Amino acid sequence: MAASAAAGVQMVAARPCISASQGIHAARVAVSRTDCMLSTTATFPKISCSWPLDSKRNGVLVRAISGESGRQGLPIDLRGKRAFIAGVADDNGYGWAIAKALAAAGAEILVGTWVPALNIFETSLRRGKFDESRKLPDGSLMDIVKVYPLDAVYDSPDDVPEDVKSNKRYAGSSNWTVKEVVESVKNDFGSIDILVHSLANGPEVTKPLLETSRRGYLAAISASSYSYVSLLQHFLPIMNPGGASISLTYIASERAIPGYGGGMSSAKAALESDTRVLAFEAGRKGKIRVNTISAGPLGSRAAKAIGFIEKMIEYSYVNSPLQKELLADEVGNTAAFLVSSLASAITGSTVYVDNGLNTMGIAIDSPTITS
Repeated sequence: MAASAAAGVQMVAARPCISASQGIHAARVAVSRTDCMLSTTATFPKISCSWPLDSKRNGVLVRAISGESGRQGLPIDLRGKRAFIAGVADDNGYGWAIAKALAAAGAEILVGTWVPALNIFETSLRRGKFDESRKLPDGSLMDIVKVYPLDAVYDSPDDVPEDVKSNKRYAGSSNWTVKEVVESVKNDFGSIDILVHSLANGPEVTKPLLETSRRGYLAAISASSYSYVSLLQHFLPIMNPGGASISLTYIASERAIPGYGGGMSSAKAALESDTRVLAFEAGRKGKIRVNTISAGPLGSRAAKAIGFIEKMIEYSYVNSPLQKELLADEVGNTAAFLVSSLASAITGSTVYVDNGLNTMGIAIDSPTITS
């Protein structure tokens, strides 16, 4: 499976699936251009406004709903839903943040972890290493119901080469190809409602495209984009109608990002194109919505493989319309919204969560501009 997509710069220099995950707090989604926002207190979001109770605003009666009132506002309610998140192997990237957001909204969480990282991940969970970052808004800990070994580069056992089968990092694990994992989930739980693809890999990511080999290029496409097609293809028969699927992409799909090489920009472009096609096909075939989140850079372990992620984070901070740190929580919150009934008419979309960096045409910290 590929190294899980870290932040906006989702890549890794090894073939693994090092997950993109990080802690998440309450979901906050702006619902108007004024002071009113959707926020999560405990499990359910409530509308809270800075306007006076029962105040008139543009002729419309506005009533603030306080956290203590006990009355429920507009909820992101995923109770009774089951989510499978592919690409979680630690607690510091986008995959983990998405898992926490879905859990906070009431979803049951299953994760797929790259096989060589499985032992470390499960041991860390068992020993409480992730307990602090597992905390949900209501004070409870996120419960990962089951962790499945997964390598999304391989669709079935017949696809696995002998050198991988005999690799000691895979010793002791079984049923980890896409087909086998889906069969295991079906046997264990019957069905799912939500599929999250949070993994990517480019073995030659540090190489310019002109120096990328055919093997490295195709490996990036296989691990970072076709893996999503395969996962949705195999999970679709056991996804409940009305469900949703999301993936993580990066703006290098449409803009030149020097240093994001090895075919990874092409892989992200393919992922976004596939999102639109899959939205039509999965929508017609299974009433499943398909979207992708284009996230800004995050300093996760996987993203650090490219070597300049800190510079990308600094660039984003300086040049984005919203000059603030981008949090994994914000991507998780967006994911929770996209898979909820609140987004029931949204599919085939690339949703940017990058403090607005994608809207900029020039770098305002350029010496030419600053002078």
